[in-house]
Amino acid sequence: MSEPGADPGAELELGAAPSRRRIAPIIVLAVAAVLAGLFWVLAVSRSGTADELGVVDSQLIGRPAPSLRGTTIDGEPFDLARRKGSWVVLNFFQSDCVPCKAEHPELVKFVEQQATFDNGAELYTIAQDIDSEADVRAFFDERGGAWPALRDEDGLVYVSFGVSQVPETFIVDPDGVVRVRWAGQVDAITLSQLVQQQRDLYEAS
Repeated sequence: MSEPGADPGAELELGAAPSRRRIAPIIVLAVAAVLAGLFWVLAVSRSGTADELGVVDSQLIGRPAPSLRGTTIDGEPFDLARRKGSWVVLNFFQSDCVPCKAEHPELVKFVEQQATFDNGAELYTIAQDIDSEADVRAFFDERGGAWPALRDEDGLVYVSFGVSQVPETFIVDPDGVVRVRWAGQVDAITLSQLVQQQRDLYEAS
């Protein structure tokens, strides 16, 4: 019973405190569980399977590649649909991207290796819209590489391919179907192996 003059809300406040103390750890554990689950989902979606490090899932896999038309920085018209019959590698990059800079020498090696094959894969660079033609040209002039490069002038190509970070690389088969999406920096040996793996699967189908 409350003493005369006591605040009636005081007993309620004191009585509620133990309940809040019991609930607080439960809330903390629940939040931790949700965060742990989120990190797990992100890790799985980014890494693919254990034996395909860097290969990530995409709704485009097994489907025709999105439309990709434009003009290279050298003024040549480009239409991905017209490259059917060839293995095509699309590398999305940005000239100030540190991993892109580190990856570039590996792409040079990849192109040189593919040039030794009768039907080697073709590499095309797709630059972000924040890069000017001068930026892309300066990047290649400084680091080498003679394959075609295009700018995604309105950002729609990046959206259609679902690219949110660079570098990312896609392998497209001779039928124009996306076969591999690789997130992050890739080396020449790995990229060559991925292309050959897809060739073998394509020829066996």
